[in-house]
Amino acid sequence: MSITKIFIDLYESTGFKAMTIGELIMIGVACFLIYLAVVKRYEPLLLLPIAFGMLLANLPLAGLMSPPVYQTSADGTQVMTQPGGLLYYLYQGDALGIFPPLIFLGVGAMTDFGPMIANPLSVLMGAAAQLGVFITYNVAAGLLGFTPKQAAVIGIIGGADGPTTIYLATKLAPELLGTVAVAAYSYMALVPIIQPPIMRALTTKKERQIMMKQLRPVSKTERIIFPIVVTIVVSLILPPAAPLIGMLMLGNLFRESGVVERLSKTAQNELNNIIVIFLGTSVGATTNAQTFLNTRTLYIVVLGLVAFGVSTAGGVILGKVMNYISGGKINPLIGSAGVSAVPMAARVSQVVAQQERPGNFILMHAMGPNVAGVIGTAVAAGVFLSIYGG
Repeated sequence: MSITKIFIDLYESTGFKAMTIGELIMIGVACFLIYLAVVKRYEPLLLLPIAFGMLLANLPLAGLMSPPVYQTSADGTQVMTQPGGLLYYLYQGDALGIFPPLIFLGVGAMTDFGPMIANPLSVLMGAAAQLGVFITYNVAAGLLGFTPKQAAVIGIIGGADGPTTIYLATKLAPELLGTVAVAAYSYMALVPIIQPPIMRALTTKKERQIMMKQLRPVSKTERIIFPIVVTIVVSLILPPAAPLIGMLMLGNLFRESGVVERLSKTAQNELNNIIVIFLGTSVGATTNAQTFLNTRTLYIVVLGLVAFGVSTAGGVILGKVMNYISGGKINPLIGSAGVSAVPMAARVSQVVAQQERPGNFILMHAMGPNVAGVIGTAVAAGVFLSIYGG
């Protein structure tokens, strides 16, 4: 055999020979997302593994997302002739609804619901910030030809909650999982850019300068009772939301009880970090060229932006209404924090308020709607699951 023949055969067996234009484009997209995560620091904790999962899934012949192959033997039993790829097995944690609730366990352990307990009315702003979810759902289903299940998954992007978006996608429209996950985390990273223009357009300078009174102290008893009551009430009203709400509140109970510090720290750190790696990489691996490179992806990206913008507006508008009812005591800017991007959305409210009036501290007031938005988005997902199953 000649040297030339050896090199030709070697080339024929490589991924270079098998690579398609679509896969090459997707590798370029993955590298761009890696750039955004590393250089621009756009939600790097999840965008980086998602981007690298996208890269791995579009390497031809690697088979990292290939399912196992079975053959029927002579005695009728199923025999595995080829094992599945690594990412295929990791993806089962998404498909079976395991990873997103475990992320919520860590989120609950890191979240202080005190500002929301101190000001229960902030729940209303968290609910109003789900407006974009349902408006986008109707637009996607009624005008753009998406199925109701797909429209629900697209709409939930407006809640700005990555794990909830992934959870709902795996239940209702797994074919959209990679696209909606990339859109959701991209918009979460762009909160400081997207929200301020909307906030300023909907409020007056006088409203943005409103200083709010300090929140009342919240007792330890209230903090312990809260996650228990929320779990019972929400799960009885919307049983499909129980996995997300239950894990969120379990993590918070770990935090507030003060008797399981080791469990709380594990949920916040080691466990959460491991699940983030598995979740992000396996979700990114669903974005192959065949499912990602189409006009539907463009629609989803645009609709996700609309959903997020309308949700921000919904929270601000209700903040204005509450300000009017209270006689000018509520700064409407805290309503924009009703989306679930914790704590970034609350920080944006604080920044915009201080730009108008240095020394105006509304961060803790904004944290109320912010953490309420986490619950609100999970409830919205539960509504869709109740309607369409999963």
